[in-house]
Amino acid sequence: MPSLSSSTLAIPAAGDVPRHVAIIMDGNGRWATRRHLPRVAGHARGVETVRAMVEGCSQAGVEYLTLFAFSSENWRRPADEVSYLMGLFLRVMEREVSRLERRGVRLRVVGDTSAFEPKLRESIRKAEARTAGNDHLHLTIAANYGGRWDILNAFHQLLRARPELAADPESITEEDMAPYLAMAYAPEPDLFIRTGGEQRISNFMIWQLAYTELYFTDRFWPDFDREALAEAFTWYRQRERRFGRTSAQLAAAAAAAAQRG
Repeated sequence: MPSLSSSTLAIPAAGDVPRHVAIIMDGNGRWATRRHLPRVAGHARGVETVRAMVEGCSQAGVEYLTLFAFSSENWRRPADEVSYLMGLFLRVMEREVSRLERRGVRLRVVGDTSAFEPKLRESIRKAEARTAGNDHLHLTIAANYGGRWDILNAFHQLLRARPELAADPESITEEDMAPYLAMAYAPEPDLFIRTGGEQRISNFMIWQLAYTELYFTDRFWPDFDREALAEAFTWYRQRERRFGRTSAQLAAAAAAAAQRG
């Protein structure tokens, strides 16, 4: 189980390969529109990219991969597109679980799944149960998820578990809240990727992205291949992850570590 320490309280280890990658898979609809195809064709094509990313991250040594599949705001999209996305999600759950199981991938779905149809909720439950023993790569699908929902939901759970804190709110700490966040089982993301050209986090993992490196690309999600992932990792390795420290402090720490080695 990874440490639940917040990056605002402790300095996490940083390596050449991000331990946790979080991705907003944007641009499916625009990819299809530019090809004079219905928007849903882009979503279907995007599933192939998901497979490529799972394989690419697994082979690169990434331990956690989180994909933003459907936000709490996506219900505002046209009804026929939302209906297609729900059906696609169900088909992917049913078809991909065997592949994930064979590859040692553990699947979790986070978000307010109470809004989904019972058949989809049951499919999610079965897929999570079938892969629960896997540990090679932890794949999380954020569905009907929002960062603000996550924080508020965690706060509600905390007060239900420890009602005495309501009388002393100043005593509540980050350590108190952390176990109740939707992804309490995972370290904070090292690298955030958003495809499709937009440069915002769109209510995704607000708490967890405090010190994450943010990588934006104009490529639409269906065009984001293994080569594009490698480019993102190369960019990540060039980042200086200071976590509040100065460059001089980092250099001194690196020199001390080299001497010990």
